[in-house]
Amino acid sequence: MADFYELLGVSRGANADEIKKAYRKRARELHPDANPNDAEAEAQFKEVARAYQVLSDDQQRQRYDQFGEAGVGGGSGGGQSGEDMFGGGLGDIFDAFFSGGGGARQRGPSGPPRGQDLEIVADLTLEQAVFGDQVSVDLKLPVRCDDCDGSGAGEGTKPVSCSDCGGSGQVQPVRQSLLGQMLTASPCGRCGGMGEVIATPCSACRGQGRITVDKTYQVDVPAGVDTGSTLRLTGRGAAGPRRGGNGDLYVHLRVAPHERYERDGNDIVTDVGISIAQASLGTSLTLETLDGDEALVVPAGTQPGREFVLRQRGVPHLHGRGRGDLIARIRVDVPTKLTDDEVALLTSYAEGRGEVVGNGKEGLFSRIKSAFS
Repeated sequence: MADFYELLGVSRGANADEIKKAYRKRARELHPDANPNDAEAEAQFKEVARAYQVLSDDQQRQRYDQFGEAGVGGGSGGGQSGEDMFGGGLGDIFDAFFSGGGGARQRGPSGPPRGQDLEIVADLTLEQAVFGDQVSVDLKLPVRCDDCDGSGAGEGTKPVSCSDCGGSGQVQPVRQSLLGQMLTASPCGRCGGMGEVIATPCSACRGQGRITVDKTYQVDVPAGVDTGSTLRLTGRGAAGPRRGGNGDLYVHLRVAPHERYERDGNDIVTDVGISIAQASLGTSLTLETLDGDEALVVPAGTQPGREFVLRQRGVPHLHGRGRGDLIARIRVDVPTKLTDDEVALLTSYAEGRGEVVGNGKEGLFSRIKSAFS
């Protein structure tokens, strides 16, 4: 994966607000709704979401700055241990120098590997993002084979001890060095470090101990999420081979655009159209919100673009208390067609104010529109 800072287009010294703004910009550009049937854009969308997940967390960002992607587990959220960074671990080094040539410390089989972490995108409506919901995600993933209970062995049989490593899962070749003979432990090539081999494989899973199936999970989505939010379902990823542990499932959330509302952080913005007469004389409206209808009083002389704020009617704070606001922005709608009576009324109004207007409907409309734009 590319550098997280480069993915977001920010410097390494960028503050939290700059990172958040850059992420929102990139997320809008790469949103699948803006790039239909573009697999590359969707892949970049996931990478940008992962970059923001790390850089928006102070601790993960610090680890990333120090160790790179390895410091944040490459998607699993954990750093590398000493065992991971030094291969077989520090124990092998000490054993090689201080065992007196009598052989490395005996260690048990490394065991079956953990299953892969999986990723999937879940689409939400704005209402689901605001109030939270439970959504279904469908995917194909490896699960433990029922026929052999994950052992990989055929019916009536069981795994046998590996003859190459004697069941230890490791081999210890002798190497010559300037310090004399050295013993280094490494996973056994025949059994893959498991200490056992399958003589008669299970016919259902072909000795793997797992099969791929269609799976549906119910995911609890908390209130206040946004596009790019990621939920981690521990142990819901792929099953490991031959009774290995399960990986995790990462659900990346994608919120669809709303026909009436636009989200701005934790605020929701909506345009409210009124007529020239309503803007001039004032009016009372019923405003539809995500929480139900609200009364909106528009005073006389309201100008286009004026904003009315309804407190606590926006998006809940995901990691805090309270909600954002609903911002109703006034839009004055100029009529495109006028009756003769309406033309006469508006002409009389304009003449009374000493304004010059056109003689035809088109000219009148153009001047009225210019006055309110």
